[in-house]
Amino acid sequence: MNRQVHFSTIIGIFLSIGLVLAAIFLGNTGVGGFVDLKSILIVVGGTFFLVIGCFSFQEVWGAKKLIGRTIYYTSEDPELAAKAGLELADLARKNGILSLQKQSKKLNRSPFFKRSILQIVDGIPAEDVERIMQRELAATDERHMKGVAILNKAAEISPAMGLIGTLIGLVQMLANLDDPSSIGPAMAIALLTTLYGAMLAYMIFTPLASKLERTSEEELLVMQIYMQTVMSIGRRENPRRLQMLINSILPPAKRVQFFT
Repeated sequence: MNRQVHFSTIIGIFLSIGLVLAAIFLGNTGVGGFVDLKSILIVVGGTFFLVIGCFSFQEVWGAKKLIGRTIYYTSEDPELAAKAGLELADLARKNGILSLQKQSKKLNRSPFFKRSILQIVDGIPAEDVERIMQRELAATDERHMKGVAILNKAAEISPAMGLIGTLIGLVQMLANLDDPSSIGPAMAIALLTTLYGAMLAYMIFTPLASKLERTSEEELLVMQIYMQTVMSIGRRENPRRLQMLINSILPPAKRVQFFT
Protein backbone atom coordinates (compact mmCIF):
# COMPACT_ATOMS: atom_id res chain seq x y z
CA MET A 1 0.00 0.00 0.00
CA ASN A 2 1.41 3.39 -0.87
CA ARG A 3 0.37 6.99 -0.55
CA GLN A 4 0.38 8.96 -3.76
CA VAL A 5 -0.76 12.19 -5.29
CA HIS A 6 -3.10 12.12 -8.26
CA PHE A 7 -1.09 14.47 -10.44
CA SER A 8 -3.48 13.90 -13.34
CA THR A 9 -6.29 15.50 -11.34
CA ILE A 10 -4.13 18.44 -10.28
CA ILE A 11 -2.71 18.97 -13.76
CA GLY A 12 -6.09 18.66 -15.48
CA ILE A 13 -7.92 21.10 -13.21
CA PHE A 14 -5.16 23.68 -12.83
CA LEU A 15 -4.17 23.69 -16.50
CA SER A 16 -7.79 24.19 -17.57
CA ILE A 17 -8.12 27.09 -15.12
CA GLY A 18 -4.74 28.36 -16.32
CA LEU A 19 -5.94 28.45 -19.91
CA VAL A 20 -8.94 30.53 -18.89
CA LEU A 21 -6.69 32.91 -16.93
CA ALA A 22 -4.30 33.13 -19.88
CA ALA A 23 -7.18 34.16 -22.14
CA ILE A 24 -8.12 36.81 -19.56
CA PHE A 25 -4.57 38.16 -19.33
CA LEU A 26 -4.23 38.28 -23.12
CA GLY A 27 -7.42 40.33 -23.43
CA ASN A 28 -7.77 44.05 -23.13
CA THR A 29 -10.01 44.07 -20.06
CA GLY A 30 -7.45 42.89 -17.51
CA VAL A 31 -7.97 40.65 -14.49
CA GLY A 32 -9.86 43.29 -12.54
CA GLY A 33 -12.70 43.24 -15.03
CA PHE A 34 -13.32 39.56 -14.25
CA VAL A 35 -13.46 39.90 -10.47
CA ASP A 36 -16.75 40.86 -8.86
CA LEU A 37 -17.44 40.21 -5.18
CA LYS A 38 -21.22 40.22 -5.57
CA SER A 39 -21.03 37.59 -8.29
CA ILE A 40 -18.75 35.43 -6.14
CA LEU A 41 -21.15 35.68 -3.21
CA ILE A 42 -24.13 34.70 -5.36
CA VAL A 43 -22.47 31.69 -6.99
CA VAL A 44 -20.10 30.33 -4.33
CA GLY A 45 -22.21 31.18 -1.30
CA GLY A 46 -25.48 30.21 -2.96
CA THR A 47 -24.09 26.89 -4.18
CA PHE A 48 -22.65 26.00 -0.75
CA PHE A 49 -25.82 26.74 1.18
CA LEU A 50 -28.12 25.07 -1.33
CA VAL A 51 -25.99 21.92 -1.21
CA ILE A 52 -26.34 22.00 2.58
CA GLY A 53 -30.08 22.39 2.04
CA CYS A 54 -30.12 19.28 -0.15
CA PHE A 55 -28.09 17.19 2.28
CA SER A 56 -26.97 18.41 5.71
CA PHE A 57 -24.08 20.38 7.13
CA GLN A 58 -22.66 17.22 8.70
CA GLU A 59 -22.80 15.29 5.42
CA VAL A 60 -21.22 18.12 3.43
CA TRP A 61 -18.53 18.67 6.05
CA GLY A 62 -17.87 14.93 6.31
CA ALA A 63 -17.46 14.66 2.53
CA LYS A 64 -14.37 16.90 2.60
CA LYS A 65 -12.14 13.92 3.47
CA LEU A 66 -13.50 11.92 0.55
CA ILE A 67 -13.05 14.89 -1.78
CA GLY A 68 -9.46 15.23 -0.55
CA ARG A 69 -8.84 11.65 -1.65
CA THR A 70 -9.36 12.69 -5.27
CA ILE A 71 -6.02 14.51 -4.96
CA TYR A 72 -4.09 12.58 -2.31
CA TYR A 73 -5.03 9.13 -1.11
CA THR A 74 -3.74 5.76 0.04
CA SER A 75 -3.97 3.37 -2.86
CA GLU A 76 -3.50 -0.35 -3.20
CA ASP A 77 -2.88 -2.10 -6.47
CA PRO A 78 -5.55 -4.79 -7.04
CA GLU A 79 -2.93 -7.08 -8.58
CA LEU A 80 -0.69 -6.84 -5.50
CA ALA A 81 -3.71 -7.34 -3.23
CA ALA A 82 -4.62 -10.48 -5.20
CA LYS A 83 -1.09 -11.89 -4.92
CA ALA A 84 -0.97 -11.16 -1.18
CA GLY A 85 -4.34 -12.87 -0.68
CA LEU A 86 -3.31 -15.92 -2.70
CA GLU A 87 -0.07 -16.19 -0.76
CA LEU A 88 -1.97 -16.18 2.53
CA ALA A 89 -4.50 -18.70 1.22
CA ASP A 90 -1.68 -21.01 0.14
CA LEU A 91 0.01 -20.64 3.53
CA ALA A 92 -3.23 -21.40 5.37
CA ARG A 93 -3.77 -24.53 3.28
CA LYS A 94 -0.25 -25.80 3.94
CA ASN A 95 0.24 -24.80 7.60
CA GLY A 96 -3.29 -24.31 8.90
CA ILE A 97 -5.37 -21.20 9.54
CA LEU A 98 -3.71 -20.48 12.90
CA SER A 99 -0.41 -19.87 11.08
CA LEU A 100 -1.89 -16.63 9.70
CA GLN A 101 -1.53 -14.98 13.11
CA LYS A 102 2.19 -14.70 12.46
CA GLN A 103 1.69 -12.89 9.16
CA SER A 104 1.18 -9.47 10.74
CA LYS A 105 3.06 -7.62 8.01
CA LYS A 106 0.78 -8.93 5.27
CA LEU A 107 -2.34 -8.47 7.41
CA ASN A 108 -1.46 -4.85 8.20
CA ARG A 109 -1.81 -3.85 4.55
CA SER A 110 -5.56 -3.35 5.12
CA PRO A 111 -7.50 -2.98 8.41
CA PHE A 112 -10.54 -4.44 6.62
CA PHE A 113 -8.51 -7.48 5.58
CA LYS A 114 -6.81 -7.87 8.96
CA ARG A 115 -10.05 -7.75 10.95
CA SER A 116 -11.67 -10.35 8.73
CA ILE A 117 -8.72 -12.75 8.74
CA LEU A 118 -8.45 -12.56 12.52
CA GLN A 119 -12.17 -13.32 12.81
CA ILE A 120 -11.59 -16.48 10.77
CA VAL A 121 -8.56 -17.37 12.92
CA ASP A 122 -10.69 -16.87 16.05
CA GLY A 123 -13.12 -19.50 14.79
CA ILE A 124 -16.02 -17.29 13.71
CA PRO A 125 -18.02 -19.13 10.99
CA ALA A 126 -17.16 -18.06 7.46
CA GLU A 127 -20.81 -17.19 6.74
CA ASP A 128 -20.91 -14.74 9.65
CA VAL A 129 -17.63 -13.14 8.60
CA GLU A 130 -18.95 -12.82 5.05
CA ARG A 131 -22.06 -10.99 6.26
CA ILE A 132 -19.91 -8.59 8.29
CA MET A 133 -17.63 -7.92 5.33
CA GLN A 134 -20.56 -7.36 2.98
CA ARG A 135 -22.07 -4.82 5.38
CA GLU A 136 -18.76 -2.96 5.66
CA LEU A 137 -18.30 -3.01 1.89
CA ALA A 138 -21.84 -1.69 1.39
CA ALA A 139 -21.29 1.04 4.00
CA THR A 140 -18.05 2.09 2.29
CA ASP A 141 -19.79 2.22 -1.08
CA GLU A 142 -22.67 4.26 0.36
CA ARG A 143 -20.27 6.72 2.00
CA HIS A 144 -18.33 7.22 -1.22
CA MET A 145 -21.46 7.59 -3.32
CA LYS A 146 -22.71 10.25 -0.89
CA GLY A 147 -19.55 12.25 -1.63
CA VAL A 148 -20.09 11.78 -5.37
CA ALA A 149 -23.72 12.87 -4.99
CA ILE A 150 -22.70 16.02 -3.12
CA LEU A 151 -20.20 16.99 -5.83
CA ASN A 152 -22.69 16.24 -8.60
CA LYS A 153 -25.34 18.31 -6.83
CA ALA A 154 -22.88 21.21 -6.50
CA ALA A 155 -22.12 20.89 -10.23
CA GLU A 156 -25.85 21.02 -10.91
CA ILE A 157 -26.56 24.00 -8.66
CA SER A 158 -23.62 26.31 -9.51
CA PRO A 159 -24.70 27.03 -13.14
CA ALA A 160 -28.22 27.67 -11.84
CA MET A 161 -26.85 30.19 -9.36
CA GLY A 162 -24.96 31.75 -12.24
CA LEU A 163 -28.21 32.08 -14.17
CA ILE A 164 -29.90 33.66 -11.14
CA GLY A 165 -27.06 36.17 -10.89
CA THR A 166 -27.41 36.90 -14.58
CA LEU A 167 -31.11 37.65 -14.17
CA ILE A 168 -30.37 39.89 -11.18
CA GLY A 169 -27.82 41.83 -13.22
CA LEU A 170 -30.18 42.18 -16.17
CA VAL A 171 -33.00 43.43 -13.96
CA GLN A 172 -30.68 46.01 -12.37
CA MET A 173 -29.45 47.09 -15.79
CA LEU A 174 -32.93 47.45 -17.28
CA ALA A 175 -34.15 49.35 -14.22
CA ASN A 176 -31.41 51.94 -14.60
CA LEU A 177 -31.11 52.47 -18.34
CA ASP A 178 -31.39 56.22 -17.76
CA ASP A 179 -28.15 56.08 -15.73
CA PRO A 180 -25.31 54.99 -18.04
CA SER A 181 -22.87 54.65 -15.11
CA SER A 182 -24.93 51.81 -13.58
CA ILE A 183 -25.11 49.73 -16.75
CA GLY A 184 -21.50 48.50 -16.51
CA PRO A 185 -21.65 47.09 -12.94
CA ALA A 186 -25.02 45.48 -13.63
CA MET A 187 -23.69 43.83 -16.77
CA ALA A 188 -20.66 42.61 -14.82
CA ILE A 189 -22.93 40.76 -12.38
CA ALA A 190 -25.03 39.44 -15.25
CA LEU A 191 -22.09 37.95 -17.15
CA LEU A 192 -19.61 37.07 -14.42
CA THR A 193 -22.06 34.99 -12.39
CA THR A 194 -22.64 32.81 -15.45
CA LEU A 195 -18.86 32.50 -15.92
CA TYR A 196 -18.25 31.62 -12.27
CA GLY A 197 -21.06 29.07 -12.23
CA ALA A 198 -19.83 27.34 -15.39
CA MET A 199 -16.22 27.24 -14.15
CA LEU A 200 -17.19 25.77 -10.78
CA ALA A 201 -19.45 23.15 -12.34
CA TYR A 202 -17.37 21.97 -15.28
CA MET A 203 -13.80 22.70 -14.16
CA ILE A 204 -13.95 21.72 -10.48
CA PHE A 205 -17.03 19.84 -9.25
CA THR A 206 -17.60 17.52 -12.22
CA PRO A 207 -13.93 16.38 -12.55
CA LEU A 208 -13.69 15.80 -8.78
CA ALA A 209 -16.93 13.78 -8.78
CA SER A 210 -15.67 11.61 -11.64
CA LYS A 211 -12.31 11.04 -9.94
CA LEU A 212 -13.94 10.20 -6.59
CA GLU A 213 -16.18 7.68 -8.33
CA ARG A 214 -13.16 6.07 -9.98
CA THR A 215 -11.08 5.84 -6.79
CA SER A 216 -14.12 4.42 -5.01
CA GLU A 217 -14.40 1.68 -7.64
CA GLU A 218 -10.71 0.83 -7.16
CA GLU A 219 -11.05 0.60 -3.38
CA LEU A 220 -14.19 -1.53 -3.60
CA LEU A 221 -12.43 -3.87 -6.04
CA VAL A 222 -9.61 -4.42 -3.55
CA MET A 223 -12.13 -5.01 -0.77
CA GLN A 224 -13.91 -7.60 -2.93
CA ILE A 225 -10.59 -9.36 -3.53
CA TYR A 226 -9.97 -9.50 0.21
CA MET A 227 -13.49 -10.75 0.86
CA GLN A 228 -13.05 -13.57 -1.66
CA THR A 229 -9.72 -14.42 -0.01
CA VAL A 230 -11.14 -14.52 3.52
CA MET A 231 -14.12 -16.62 2.44
CA SER A 232 -11.87 -19.08 0.61
CA ILE A 233 -9.61 -19.45 3.64
CA GLY A 234 -12.58 -19.79 5.98
CA ARG A 235 -14.12 -22.52 3.84
CA ARG A 236 -10.73 -24.22 3.41
CA GLU A 237 -11.01 -24.18 -0.37
CA ASN A 238 -8.21 -24.89 -2.80
CA PRO A 239 -6.25 -21.63 -3.44
CA ARG A 240 -6.33 -22.42 -7.16
CA ARG A 241 -10.08 -21.95 -7.09
CA LEU A 242 -9.55 -18.64 -5.29
CA GLN A 243 -7.23 -17.57 -8.10
CA MET A 244 -9.97 -18.24 -10.64
CA LEU A 245 -12.51 -16.30 -8.58
CA ILE A 246 -10.20 -13.31 -8.17
CA ASN A 247 -9.30 -13.25 -11.86
CA SER A 248 -13.00 -13.22 -12.70
CA ILE A 249 -13.36 -9.79 -11.06
CA LEU A 250 -9.99 -8.33 -12.04
CA PRO A 251 -9.49 -6.41 -15.30
CA PRO A 252 -7.70 -8.55 -17.92
CA ALA A 253 -4.47 -6.54 -17.58
CA LYS A 254 -4.40 -7.13 -13.80
CA ARG A 255 -5.11 -10.86 -13.70
CA VAL A 256 -2.60 -12.93 -11.76
CA GLN A 257 -1.00 -16.34 -12.25
CA PHE A 258 0.20 -17.17 -8.75
CA PHE A 259 -0.22 -20.90 -9.42
CA THR A 260 1.22 -21.92 -12.78
